[in-house]
Amino acid sequence: MSPNDPTRTGNDRPDRIDTIGGGRMHPVVQEVTDRLIERSRASRSAYLARLDAEAEAARERGPARSALGCANLAHGFAGAPEADKPDLRAFVRPGVAIVSSYNDMLSAHQPYETYPPILKAAVRAAGGIAQFAGGVPAMCDGITQGRAGMELSLYSREVIAMATAIALSHDMFDASLMLGVCDKIVPGLLIGALHFGHLPAVFVPAGPMTSGLPNKAKARTRQLFAEGKVGKAELLDSEMQSYHSPGTCTFYGTANSNQVMIEVMGLHLPGSTFVNPRTELREALTRAAGRRAVEITAHGAEYAPVGRVVDEKAIVNACVALLATGGSTNHTMHLVAIAAAAGIELLWDDLAALSKVVPLLTRMYPNGQADVNHFQAAGGMQVLIGDLLDTGLLHDDVLTIAGRGLDHYRSAAELKDGEVVWTERTEGSSDLDVLRPAREPFSPDGGIHMLDGNLGRAVSKVSAVKEEHLVIEAPAKVFDDQLELLRAFEAGELDGQDFVAVIRYQGPSANGMPELHKLTPPLAVLLDRGQRVAIVTDGRMSGASGKVPAAIHLSPEAAHGGPIALVQDGDPIRLDSAAGTLELLVPAEELAARTPQGAPLTDAQWVGTGRELFAAFRGAAGPAERGAGIFALNGHAESVAARAAGGGER
Repeated sequence: MSPNDPTRTGNDRPDRIDTIGGGRMHPVVQEVTDRLIERSRASRSAYLARLDAEAEAARERGPARSALGCANLAHGFAGAPEADKPDLRAFVRPGVAIVSSYNDMLSAHQPYETYPPILKAAVRAAGGIAQFAGGVPAMCDGITQGRAGMELSLYSREVIAMATAIALSHDMFDASLMLGVCDKIVPGLLIGALHFGHLPAVFVPAGPMTSGLPNKAKARTRQLFAEGKVGKAELLDSEMQSYHSPGTCTFYGTANSNQVMIEVMGLHLPGSTFVNPRTELREALTRAAGRRAVEITAHGAEYAPVGRVVDEKAIVNACVALLATGGSTNHTMHLVAIAAAAGIELLWDDLAALSKVVPLLTRMYPNGQADVNHFQAAGGMQVLIGDLLDTGLLHDDVLTIAGRGLDHYRSAAELKDGEVVWTERTEGSSDLDVLRPAREPFSPDGGIHMLDGNLGRAVSKVSAVKEEHLVIEAPAKVFDDQLELLRAFEAGELDGQDFVAVIRYQGPSANGMPELHKLTPPLAVLLDRGQRVAIVTDGRMSGASGKVPAAIHLSPEAAHGGPIALVQDGDPIRLDSAAGTLELLVPAEELAARTPQGAPLTDAQWVGTGRELFAAFRGAAGPAERGAGIFALNGHAESVAARAAGGGER
């Protein structure tokens, strides 16, 4: 596919550039972008200088493997099929790396089992030659919820980034095909790819499973189980009817938020995000991805290195898409870390400013009853992107793997004679209960709000919370472990009272910042009984966060001496997600006299399930608002921890 591809129809229209009224970007979106560019000028310039030097060297030498010595090269294709060896030693065909998160335990990644031979054949037909360069780990937060393994989940993003770098470090490749879908996997793949920014990276989705048990019914069974009204067999039956086949889980959590942002950033082929596995169109899109990886190398006319695709405008576009769809709160960290890998310093202030002007355009569970298949049927990404472009909320002037201009992504993928063709979708949403235009939104502002106050800075997903629950003022109930809260619920100690549950020592430096999603069903039970309850935590609640109001990712975390460590049972807390404030209503002089309560586990205590192998990550992890990672801002000499200690821009 290219801008001049004859299969691409109705898409080359000069009037489709960032239109808002008189053809201008929304002023706030433009202001945020301008600030981001200026703030990142030094680090981004250093990053691009390295990228450009590597790109120039690639153009001069031909395929990357031509720079290897004979012994190095022989190792590089000793195990290749005999038919491939002449091409690998001829230095004519560009090399394409396949990096995959395949495993057959996780539904989202199981479809990737069949992708390598399909991609290899497509790459060869396009004039390149592909090799499976490496695998990356893929753990499932759905399996590890409430378990010790969840404490490795966020750290796995850094491991995946490093594993991606190892796969690409052999200098055999001129482009990459990245196979990943879920939570930390896609951010990790992209962070790793951006450290090889001169190489094009085409992300190849696997698609969602078909719709199973409706999400409302699943959530109801979970609450009944929490109340002891159904048993484990009934609960397991419900879960199996919901998660029933290969493909991504269909609710709009982190995995599917990943997919939305990757398409909006121009790293998927247009229209490829939510096509179900095991369909003819899915396989045709996979073949097209392989061909496209060859077409955009430095040795062709449409060079699109990933470090140029992911620029400041693309990062802002991803933020807008996240807010407009009420996506996963996890991406308030992942986007910061992804941007940093490209030498771009994204702040929560940027997300806060955008959230005030980006309307909420979708209703997908937990923000509604529809799932991503319903969103796709209503018009999906093409309607969403087209409308956000028309209202000046997305930048069109960006480089994508499909060519220059996000306008390409108005086009839907269709099958014609067994191959993909792209046709512009000119009609709007076919289901206004699932997807609405920006001028008739579900809400005038975004589905994620940033909070600030004397407890620190936090994130709140408001898209699934009823309006009457957006503000709560109630006494604190303090827990240093999520299991303590669950035991209190089971013992009836939380019945008949309003409270704000404070769960601390759950941040990235304390225990890896696990998701606390298992707290949602019991607290939802109390909410349904008429109690006013909320959560304040330095941990995560994931993209599946539901109707319980929550202030999450609180920074600074308790393990870093954050004010959350000073909270005592009975302290009044006011959480106002509408106004964006989080306040501990205790006099400042009283707080100043307090000493921190509780403590994170020591390294000696933090053992089992392999956690001891990650002890170094606890000491190196930055705060949530800096991406909760261990890598420095690319192009900047200081580490994440050093920049956090220095305060930085607020």
